[in-house]
Amino acid sequence: MTKGLWVWPQDERGQRRTLRAMSASAHLMAAMNAMAKSKDGLSNAEFDDLLKDNSNWLTREVVNQLMSLGFVEYTVQPFGDAGRYTLTELGRNAFQAIIGPQTPARQSQPARPAVALKPQ
Repeated sequence: MTKGLWVWPQDERGQRRTLRAMSASAHLMAAMNAMAKSKDGLSNAEFDDLLKDNSNWLTREVVNQLMSLGFVEYTVQPFGDAGRYTLTELGRNAFQAIIGPQTPARQSQPARPAVALKPQ
């Protein structure tokens, strides 16, 4: 537990350095991407399945790092349902800063003929 990202720095330079380190980590980026796509958040089992690392310890370390940075919060579900990890506002902003602005996909237009055809 001595390596990894554990504290969100206050200064802008430290924040950029932390975001660069996150973008270099395949596991952290996979976790952030999976949570960004999920509307209701992810349970422990869903996290493990999506990361496909076959290591509950590694999954737990990724979750602990994201929680300590303040990017993820754990919500307890009532009536015995599995708890959910969801992105916080800080986590969504950090993820957007890492992946950059997304441009909407252009809709493909039907191909136009090079020469106008005359109706017969």
